[in-house]
Amino acid sequence: MSEKKNPLSAAADKVVEKVQEAVRSGNEIPGAPAPVPPSVDEPTEPAGPLPPKPDQSGPDTYSPTGQETGIPQKQVAQGGERLTTAQGARLYDTDHSLKAGPRGPVLLQDHHLREKITHFDHERIPERVVHARGAAAHGVFRGYGAAAGITKAAFLAEGIETPVFVRFSTVLGSRGSADTVRDTRGFATKFYTDEGVFDLVGNNMPVFFIQDAIKFPDIIHAGKPHPDREIPQAQSAHDTFWDFVTLHTEATHHTLWNMSDRGIPRSYRMMEGFGVHTFRLVNAEGATTLVKFHWKPKLGVHSLVWEEAQITAGVDPDFHRRDLADAIEAGAFPEWELGVQTFPDTEDQMFEGIDLLDPTKIVPEELAPVRPIGLMTLNANPSNYFAETEQVAFHVGHLVPGIDVTNDPLMQGRLFSYLDTQITRLGGPNFGQLPINRTHAPVNDMLRDGMHQTAVHRGVAPYRPNSLDGGCPFLAGAETGAYIEVPVEVPAARKVRDAAASFDDHFSQPRLFWLSMSPTEREHIVAAYTFELGKCWETAIRERALKVLANIDPDLCAQVAAGLGLPVPEPTVPPAVVQPSPALSQLGGDWPVKGRTVGIVTSGTDDMDGVREVRRAVLDAGMVPLVVAPTGGTLDEAGDPVTVQRTFATARSVEFDAIVLAGAPTPAGDAYGARDAKADDDAALALAIDPRLVLMLTEAYRHGKAIGAWGEGAAALEAAGFPEGSAGVVFSEAPASVLPAVTRLLGGHRAWGRFAPAL
Repeated sequence: MSEKKNPLSAAADKVVEKVQEAVRSGNEIPGAPAPVPPSVDEPTEPAGPLPPKPDQSGPDTYSPTGQETGIPQKQVAQGGERLTTAQGARLYDTDHSLKAGPRGPVLLQDHHLREKITHFDHERIPERVVHARGAAAHGVFRGYGAAAGITKAAFLAEGIETPVFVRFSTVLGSRGSADTVRDTRGFATKFYTDEGVFDLVGNNMPVFFIQDAIKFPDIIHAGKPHPDREIPQAQSAHDTFWDFVTLHTEATHHTLWNMSDRGIPRSYRMMEGFGVHTFRLVNAEGATTLVKFHWKPKLGVHSLVWEEAQITAGVDPDFHRRDLADAIEAGAFPEWELGVQTFPDTEDQMFEGIDLLDPTKIVPEELAPVRPIGLMTLNANPSNYFAETEQVAFHVGHLVPGIDVTNDPLMQGRLFSYLDTQITRLGGPNFGQLPINRTHAPVNDMLRDGMHQTAVHRGVAPYRPNSLDGGCPFLAGAETGAYIEVPVEVPAARKVRDAAASFDDHFSQPRLFWLSMSPTEREHIVAAYTFELGKCWETAIRERALKVLANIDPDLCAQVAAGLGLPVPEPTVPPAVVQPSPALSQLGGDWPVKGRTVGIVTSGTDDMDGVREVRRAVLDAGMVPLVVAPTGGTLDEAGDPVTVQRTFATARSVEFDAIVLAGAPTPAGDAYGARDAKADDDAALALAIDPRLVLMLTEAYRHGKAIGAWGEGAAALEAAGFPEGSAGVVFSEAPASVLPAVTRLLGGHRAWGRFAPAL
C-alpha cells in the first residue's frame, strides 16, 4: 500500500518554520491571542478575516461522504470583510434593535435581532455527561510496521502516515470545571485511516471502576455532585462516591490509581493512555491475537503534587488546556508511542492467571512487555473549539479491518452507549458529517435523511438489492477490504445475569499497585485517601473505606486511619501474595525537558547580560523562558531589550517547572497587603526582599521544583530560608553553570529528595 499523503504532516515543517521565524523576530513566548498584534484604536479600514495563527489547523477538507475536496481550509471558514446575516445580506448596524422611534417598542419585523438572538439561544449543545471538559489537538500517526504480524490494519504498516485528532478530558467535572482536579482523564484518538475511522477511546488509567457497563450510570451518578445541592463539583471527595465504591469493591483498583499521583497529571503531554479493554487483532492470514493498547509519552509520566494542583485550580483553572496549546504553538510538539501487550487468543482468554476480559485488571509489563508499533505527534491546535473539540464524536465501534472487539462486558455496553450519546448531543444520526468527524474513506452507506443531513445524495434506490441504481452499492469481500468480524465460537450456555468467578478478585491487583509504588508515591496515596475520606460526612462510610484498605495493605490502612482518627479494622481476606511491578512507578526515570517552563527572576537592574544568556540557553534547550520582574514592560532598553512576561503580582510558582534567580529584588511599589495579599509578609519586607518572590520560592521548594541562582540571587535563597545543601537548589557565581544543573534536575521532574517519607 502506498504511503498516505497527510496534509497535517506536510504542514508540520511549515509550522516549525513559522515558529522559528517568530523566535527570530522576538515573539518567543506562546499564548498570543491573535496572529498579529492589535492596534490601540479600533480598526476602521475594512479588511477580511485574519488567517489562523501558525500553530492552528482545522479539519481536513473532505465531503460529508468522505471524498477529498481539495478545498483550502480558509474556504470553509467565514469570509468577507463586511458583517452579514446568516444568509449573506450585509448589515449596517448590529448594536440597536429596530424600534418604533428611538424610545419606542422593538418591532417584531426585526429579522436581524431574531436571527442573532435565536442563534445565540441555541449555540450551546448539551455537554457530555462525562468527559465534558476537554482539550484537543491535530496530529499525525506514523506506523512502525512492527504490528504487521498480528494485524492487517493498514494504518499500522511501516511508514504509513495517518491524520489524527486527539481529545483529552476530565471525567466528572462540567465544562466549566478546573483542569487540575483529582480525576480520571480521557485520552481519545480519532485515526482518519484510508479504510475508515478508527477511534481508540481510552483513559490515562489502564483499569476502570466497574466490570460491566450496566453499572456505568451508578458509578457516574455516585461520582457526580450530590443531586440536592449540586456540590461538590469535579471531584470524588464526597459521600455518594465513597458510599458506592466501598460497597462495590470491584472499584477498588481504579480508586487506588485515582488516589495515586496518576489522578493529578502534570500535563496532558506527560500522561499515559490506555485502551483499558482487551482487543482482538487479526492478521492477513486470519490468525488472531489479543492485545491491550498503551500510549507512552516521550516526555515521561509526571504528576502535580496535591498542594500545587489546588493552587493551580484557583489561579489557572485552564492549566492543562493552556499547557497543551502553548507547547504546540512553541513548536515543542508532544509525542506518544503507541504500543501493545500481546497475549495468545486462547479459549479461556486468560494470561498468567489474569482474566483478560476483566477491565479492572492489568497485566504487568514485566509479564507482557509493551511493544511499540507507531509514533503519534500532535502538531496543530484547533482553530475553533466548538466546531472541533466540542463536536468531535468518538465511538468504540468505529473499527477498521484487522481490529475487533472481545466479550469484555464493559466494552460490549460501550459499543451501544457512545452511538446513542452522539445522537442525543449532536442532534441526530448525521453527526459523522460534521467536518471534524468526517471519514477520509469514501462513503456509500444508503443511510438517508435525518436532522442535519448535509450530503446531497443521488440515485433512487437506497436499498439492496436494486437494479434502478445499477446495483450500486455492491458488497465487498475480504479481498476488497471488507470489515469482517472474527468468527469466534460462541459456546452454548444458559442466559444469566452473572460474571465469571475470576471477576470476584477485587484486592490482589490493588495490592500489586500499592507495593509497586516508591515510598514518596505511597505517602501521596495516604494523603489522598485521608483528604477524600475526610471530606465525607458520614463516619460509617469512612469506616467502611478503611475495611476495604485493610484488604489491600495493613500499613496503608493504619496510616489513613490515623489521619481520620478512627480505629484500624482487621482485614476480611488475607493479603494477596503478589510480585511488584516497577513499571507502575512514575519515579526513577530521566526524561527530555522539551517544553518545560523556566521562570527567570530579575529586578531589571542586576545582571541583565546573565539574564539574556540564561534566556537564550533555555530557548536553545527547547524549553520556554518566562522573565519575571517587579513590573511589566521592557528591561534594559538601552542595551538588548528584555521583555517581561510575568510580574510578581501575576506570577505563581505552579506555572514554572524551575525557577532561576539573577538577583534578589527589593519590594516593588505594590508590595503591600491591601494591594496584593501575597505581599503580606513582614519578615520578607524586613529583609528588603519582595515578599511575593519569597512566597514563590517557598511554594516551589515545597513542590519539589528545581531552583537555581547566581550572583545576588543568593540573598533571595537566604530570605526563603533554604537550608544549605538543600536538595534541588543550585547556586553559582556564573549563570552559565546554573542552568545545566537545573536542567539535569528537570530530567527527573522534581527534586524527590525533599519528599522524605515518615520513618
